[in-house]
Amino acid sequence: MKFLRVNMDDLSINTEAVSKEYYGLGGRGLTSIMINQDVPASCDALGAENKLIFAPGYLSGTTLVNSSRLSIGAKSPLTGGIKESNVGGTVAADIASLGITAVIIEGKIKDDKFYILRIDQNGQAELLDAAAYTGLNTYDLVKKLKADFGDKNSVTCIGTAGEMKLKTASIQTSDFDGRPCRAAGRGGLGAVMGSKGIKALVVSRGGKSADEPVDNNTFNKAAKAYAKAVKADEFSGEILPELGTAVLVDPINAAGGLPSYNATKGQFENADKINGDALASRIKKRGGKTTHKGCAQCIINCSNEYVDEKGRYVTSSLEYETIWAMGPMLGNDDLDVIATLDFLCDNIGIDTMSTGASLAIAMDAGYKEFGDGAAAIEMVRGIGAGTEFGKILGNGPAAVGRHFNHKRVPVVKGQSIAAYDPRAIQGMAVTYATSPMGGDHTAGWVVDQNLADFGGTLDPLSDKGQVDASRDAQLHMAAVDTVGICDFAQSGLAAEGGMENVFSMVSSKSGKAFGEKEWAALGSRILKAELDFNKKAGFTNKDDRLPEMFYKEPLPPHNTVVVVSDEQMDSTFDFEE
Repeated sequence: MKFLRVNMDDLSINTEAVSKEYYGLGGRGLTSIMINQDVPASCDALGAENKLIFAPGYLSGTTLVNSSRLSIGAKSPLTGGIKESNVGGTVAADIASLGITAVIIEGKIKDDKFYILRIDQNGQAELLDAAAYTGLNTYDLVKKLKADFGDKNSVTCIGTAGEMKLKTASIQTSDFDGRPCRAAGRGGLGAVMGSKGIKALVVSRGGKSADEPVDNNTFNKAAKAYAKAVKADEFSGEILPELGTAVLVDPINAAGGLPSYNATKGQFENADKINGDALASRIKKRGGKTTHKGCAQCIINCSNEYVDEKGRYVTSSLEYETIWAMGPMLGNDDLDVIATLDFLCDNIGIDTMSTGASLAIAMDAGYKEFGDGAAAIEMVRGIGAGTEFGKILGNGPAAVGRHFNHKRVPVVKGQSIAAYDPRAIQGMAVTYATSPMGGDHTAGWVVDQNLADFGGTLDPLSDKGQVDASRDAQLHMAAVDTVGICDFAQSGLAAEGGMENVFSMVSSKSGKAFGEKEWAALGSRILKAELDFNKKAGFTNKDDRLPEMFYKEPLPPHNTVVVVSDEQMDSTFDFEE
């Protein structure tokens, strides 16, 4: 177990043993606890005192399926609070296979130069002048890096948005085919990477130094049982490989929770043109791939390859959140436009969700018409070109709202909501409002508990049970993001004996007892660290609120508003000591 520390003040690189306080941690647990301990909460997110941490999940680099998840942590320039952004691809497995627990970028470059952090198959690291790569967007960048360093490398990089330090800049990672189409999109961490002077991490895929479990036999037995459960589950074993996450369009639209036309409606009249069936049909007709392996060790294969009418690659993977952000949110029902916008965002290096919300606000303010796909494409290209208005868009929905003096801005802590309107799914109101991460759906996804289509038993329009559901989900996800299991492979957790298999894997890797009590304590420890950082950064309970629009503007078709009270929001993290 080792940390790789890169100090951009003097361009030094040091390797050090993992200290005891971080034993048993990976992923989000490691990034959040370290950020809270080592980064002054009041610091400039783009300054020297911030740190940028790349941490594979605790179980990454093992034989466990769907465990190539990378947590990237820092103080967010978008929210002003703590941030962990989670991404797949191949890099987490590759870093972990080199025996590296985390890569920690410290300090700040003293000029405008950029560097490549190269980590070879022996885990040796060096900083290389990136002058030849500066100014490139991610697809051309990865193509050049692969040509210069070879195909057997994972690339984690920023595009021009990160170089410009725009507040919605993403960090892109390469997928199984070497394309930079996997995004750590939320929170503007690409801007932090740009401020550090790092253009890309190039990590060898030939590592053979992964930290071995203390008890390999027990670990592998539990890992095999877990994999079997993931494959046997209908959703992860059959539906996701065929339709991908776009399968969510129809049930969320039917529930009246698909934010459309800048969240002024809960249903999109042309949802059938962009749903999972429509997407799969078009991809098959054109010769693309509906089932595609995007991440190392994946057995679900929920990714896809979207191609144009001539069969040429456009983007991968076209997922539900992006389909919503570039579709219904803009009043757009053209999958080709959605796919083009997805590619542009990945290439420039910006978050599709925040960008979609920014475009929607501009349209709602009258700058362009809803449904104008050409205008949306032009605006996004302006972000990459660094135009004056492009920079406003690239700095996020709140910045766009201020520019137009527009009041309908669907953000929490500066970050846009996701593809579930909180007025139709009240539990998501709690997650958006109270998550330390800002408007974030993965922090505590409670849609399954609210909708009958997913076996839910809560009334989605009522406040009853929503705080408890969100709290439990947020605590659980903090632990999931720490061990590094893909969200869609949680079907293995839900299966009979699934949690016990995870406990067994964690225990057999560490050599220490680990069970339900330790799992709960892990989630609590992480949330407390994140909340503590935000408190030190100046956040109060007033920041755990949704924008006024969600309380005062009834959402068709249910014509409801958020009914969870401020008092209920404030009780979400009343932890027992």
